[in-house]
Amino acid sequence: MIRDILKMGDPRLLRVAQPVADLGDPELRTIIADMYETMHDAKGVGLAAPQIGVDLRLMIFGFDKNPRYPDEAPVPLITLINPWIEVLTEETEEGWEGCLSVPGMRGLVPRANHIRYGGTLENGTDVAIEARGFHARVFQHEFDHLNGVLYPMRITDMTKFGFIEALFPDGPLAGVEE
Repeated sequence: MIRDILKMGDPRLLRVAQPVADLGDPELRTIIADMYETMHDAKGVGLAAPQIGVDLRLMIFGFDKNPRYPDEAPVPLITLINPWIEVLTEETEEGWEGCLSVPGMRGLVPRANHIRYGGTLENGTDVAIEARGFHARVFQHEFDHLNGVLYPMRITDMTKFGFIEALFPDGPLAGVEE
């Protein structure tokens, strides 16, 4: 089932999500299936449970090709329950981000460019993965949602935040719907 995506300004997006306590809860499978259907319908590259009003530490992300990020390499599709992050470098890089909860806008956001992340997969297996570049950025963006942080809160130069059509009138994102 496609769920409504909460928009910036909804106080539920600012809460710290609660850990998933019961991996065997059938409702968890329903939520995950709904998240994938919602993310694909919205042409997103990731979705965190708080974005659909579910107060759990649960996130999905990944894509082969995505019209919202046409120049980015694929990121493997994954579901993470109770994820964690370890930053492996103090080095950061800025990159343009958008968000299904902040439609029509982009911002230049600094992120660690080398991380290790992990959590529990749907089948109960624990996983740890190293990531760099856009893959690392996507994880950090979704992980932030679990802690009540939206990407505009991380922007250091507000002149690099705005509507897609104003920022990129003739660029690769011209005409892309959010």
